[in-house]
Amino acid sequence: MSNKRGLFALSPLMVFIVVYLAGSLIAGDFYKIPLTVAFMIASVYAVAISGGLTLAKRIEHYSNGASTSNLILMLWIFVMAGAFANAAKSMGCIDATVNLTLSLLPGNMILAGLFVAACFISLSVGTSVGTIVALTPIATGLATSTGASTPLLVAVVVGGAFFGDNLSFISDTTIVATSTQHCRMSDKFRVNLYITLPAAIIILIAYILIGKEIQSPTTVPGVEYAKVIPYLVVLVVAACGMNVMAVLTIGILLTGIIGIVCGAFDIFGWMGAMGEGITAMGELIIITMMAGGLLEIIKVNGGIDYLIGKITSRVNSKRGAELSIAALVSVVNACTANNTVAILTVGDISKKIGNRFGLDNRKCASILDTFSCCTQGLLPYGAQVLMAAGLSQTNPVGIIPYLYYPMTLGAVALLAIILRYPKKFS
Repeated sequence: MSNKRGLFALSPLMVFIVVYLAGSLIAGDFYKIPLTVAFMIASVYAVAISGGLTLAKRIEHYSNGASTSNLILMLWIFVMAGAFANAAKSMGCIDATVNLTLSLLPGNMILAGLFVAACFISLSVGTSVGTIVALTPIATGLATSTGASTPLLVAVVVGGAFFGDNLSFISDTTIVATSTQHCRMSDKFRVNLYITLPAAIIILIAYILIGKEIQSPTTVPGVEYAKVIPYLVVLVVAACGMNVMAVLTIGILLTGIIGIVCGAFDIFGWMGAMGEGITAMGELIIITMMAGGLLEIIKVNGGIDYLIGKITSRVNSKRGAELSIAALVSVVNACTANNTVAILTVGDISKKIGNRFGLDNRKCASILDTFSCCTQGLLPYGAQVLMAAGLSQTNPVGIIPYLYYPMTLGAVALLAIILRYPKKFS
């Protein structure tokens, strides 16, 4: 594919970046241009430039991208999460959980404690989304109670969520990375530990230091323990590896039962709270669908194939081969907004690169998983950041500067390639 045609295929993504990023910088405010509007403009442009196809066919491709099975599943999770979060808030569950946390943890340990909790849950569950659903409302409540930055506390949860997404044996990314590179999960896990552990320790220390600025409220209200039950149950069953949809269903039922028994609302109040929560997720659902459609048009027009060809065209060393795999999965991830799909897309070609240059397949699997998680964790239009933003009612772009763990993990992983670390697998 020619440079001109390849760049043309990628131009819808560039239009989105220019409209949103450049427009927001000119306005001096990232809240001035709604993400929905930026995606709508880029989507109309993407459909318009798809030559050689009828308008009906272009719209069909766009619609297919906006309605893949993975994406629709994500939308159902958004709906259930919205219902659970608002029902829990209306019955006082979040306030009770926040008060319990404040009574157990001093203010200066809240960031570190939240990060460790997110790491543990995501490692157990194997999904970043489930962790974000479980902990984001608590992080938002803690921010309100302590006066800390809401985007910062939400970012702590998102970062910890990707720790487990990257390492867990039951994570989709781990399964796909090891299967495409033909290595055992336990071997890939060992390689990953050399990279993720230093990054996690650095960030944990950073959160302890940053947390010194956070002060617990002088008076913490008494804990209504019955109202803590929905969140405790959700955290426990999530940590046991239960499907996120089942976790949310249990949580919703518990908010109804306990909320009615405690007199927080009647059955109609419970339903009304769920309805408001679902409605509040509307913008998030629209953004997710438009992003899926836009990225499908880029794929159909050959944008992803062009990227793969360009990135791999000048590889001539082991270090260069590893860097090309990292760049490949990162760029494709940015174009698909799904780390599992990105690994699937470039997995075979990464295996061929590895075979050609004699790379360790365990290191290749680790590179694929780690860099896809780093990229996914920093996308303002990625499902995880959008979910966290929706549940905390913040701008997704406002969370990005505080995502210290994905940034640090990316830097450590890049150094591991440049310095040929760990030696045993390089």
